Amino acid sequence: MRILVEPRHGADYHAILRLARAAEQHGFDAFFRSDHLLGVDPDDPHTVPSEAWSTLAGLARDTRHIRFGTLLTAATFRSPGLLATIVATVDAMSDGRVELGLGTGWYEREHRAFGVPFPAVGTRFDRLGEQLSIITGLWSTPAGQRFSFEGSHYRIDDCPAPPRPRQSPRPPVIVGGAGPRRTPELAARFADEFNVTFGTGARARFDTFTRICAEVGRDPATVRRSVILPVACGSTRQEWMRRADVMGSEVMRSNAACGTPSHVVDRIGELAGDGADTVYFHIYDVDDLDHLELLGSEVLPAFGGRAAPTLLLDTPPG
Repeated sequence: MRILVEPRHGADYHAILRLARAAEQHGFDAFFRSDHLLGVDPDDPHTVPSEAWSTLAGLARDTRHIRFGTLLTAATFRSPGLLATIVATVDAMSDGRVELGLGTGWYEREHRAFGVPFPAVGTRFDRLGEQLSIITGLWSTPAGQRFSFEGSHYRIDDCPAPPRPRQSPRPPVIVGGAGPRRTPELAARFADEFNVTFGTGARARFDTFTRICAEVGRDPATVRRSVILPVACGSTRQEWMRRADVMGSEVMRSNAACGTPSHVVDRIGELAGDGADTVYFHIYDVDDLDHLELLGSEVLPAFGGRAAPTLLLDTPPG
């Protein structure tokens, strides 16, 4: 059970930190953020963009035990050698709590707004495959050896100092997206977790992934299977409807679990029946810390989880 934050109006670091600490306190496995510069409404003048990996570097020092990462970093945003080094640095700063979610990137308006090239979808998939080869290759290069790569989009020329993550053999890699064939192919080749985004059609997509794993010789049992679940949970109808209103997007609402804790528990049970073993609760209001407390106290215990002991979080770790 993990938290994924997608703030409707953006959020500064301090707001994200408060939510991450609440996720940690209430027993969630991990805290993830989207890697976006625009929010749900791209023309909202109140949106405050923040850079994902700078944020996570701060969380590495300002949280204690919760894991964290991106769902998903766009392969269009950063060159693979630089991204491998950034993630390895944050992994070391957190003493080995980072996970890298990587996808093709899809938000064309966002790319135009910030001057980031947005190639055609086929090219984006090609670049994603090369990025995964380079990042995992750099992380896996033995000490004293060098790494090179020659692709259609990227070239690494005899790198003498591959980045060294804290985790061994490397930070977990998550591959996700809506692609019906190339996404599960890349996940089967590179990923520790395959994310099918929202739960609609999850069973069929997980079945496709299992078949592709057999084709490439990968044991599908070695890969986590995850879904994103937008959630608006409340003890009363008024409470959960208030939280549902914050979502804004009808797409999100149509995939959401909006209701009492028992309703959310039932929805997670359905997703588990479809093959998911990991659920990301998609949270929109970064200031609603009571939402996480309710999920932690009323939903997590239904699946064997329990709230963590209260932590003294005012002072960041040394």
